[in-house]
Amino acid sequence: MSEKMIYGNTPCFLGAENLVKNPERVKDVDAIVYGVPWEGAVTWGDYTGCELGPKVMRLSSGRYSGYLPELDHIDVFEHLTLGDMGDIAVTPAEPEDTKNKINQFAKKVWETGAFPIALGGDHGITYPIVEALTQSTGKKVGIIHLDAHYDNNEHSVGDPYGRGSPFYRLYETEGVRNESLVHLGIHGPRNKAENGKLAKEVGATTLTVNDVREAKDLRKFANEVYDIAANETDIVYLSICSDVLDHAFNPGGPADGNGLTSYELLTIVHEVCKRGVGGMDFVEVYPQQDETDFSSHFASWVILYALAGEINRKR
Repeated sequence: MSEKMIYGNTPCFLGAENLVKNPERVKDVDAIVYGVPWEGAVTWGDYTGCELGPKVMRLSSGRYSGYLPELDHIDVFEHLTLGDMGDIAVTPAEPEDTKNKINQFAKKVWETGAFPIALGGDHGITYPIVEALTQSTGKKVGIIHLDAHYDNNEHSVGDPYGRGSPFYRLYETEGVRNESLVHLGIHGPRNKAENGKLAKEVGATTLTVNDVREAKDLRKFANEVYDIAANETDIVYLSICSDVLDHAFNPGGPADGNGLTSYELLTIVHEVCKRGVGGMDFVEVYPQQDETDFSSHFASWVILYALAGEINRKR
């Protein structure tokens, strides 16, 4: 296997160090990306294929450097080293077994002390990743959840680990402070009344797309969101579903309108990461329905803005 390829003809994400071939280099990296090529047993219509996300996001990342002139001309990779740990070996049609595999893999990533970035996969991966964080560190966790949808159903057609249920599981997770969990960018009729009611009952904060759009100062607003997630917690986790974006900016995601613009999402990500995010995921990209692979390309932008924020925090 070529040093530059994480598997087959698939390159390491954004030219990262190959930690599959050279696991001893893990001690030399500042951030770690890993793929979770999992789509659970529950899908909806033609919106399927997000298990291909990690591969296509890596392929798309080959186009990009780490230089962001709009962020004070920062070159991300002059300041930190990124490693690619490959993909978790999921078990198709076995949600609980896969959940446990994600948990065990994520524990190893958390124990490195590097900034971890998970590429999904569906949103069900967030629960075992955060569960592993609480188990391996004992830290109290706050969460910023950027999404069109609450994803807090008790189960997804009987699957407690399905893509529509991770935040119900996280409400139940010891170590997650529900009052420091922010559902941000929520919008649209694919939510149900009971989703919003449950979030309120457990003490989570809901900020809709209108709250984002009507904020007079987007950067100040992002910092206020961070303050909620950081209150009485030790670490803040960032989870991003692609469909928080308007479909115009996210052709590789579900057809949800009235979402965030790419500028709004990138600005929020950069601002909260400047304050200090312990780790993150980017989920629900469907390459098969995206002729241009725009959504897979945009993952590189999201990750680079997050890493630029992390560099700013370290300064």
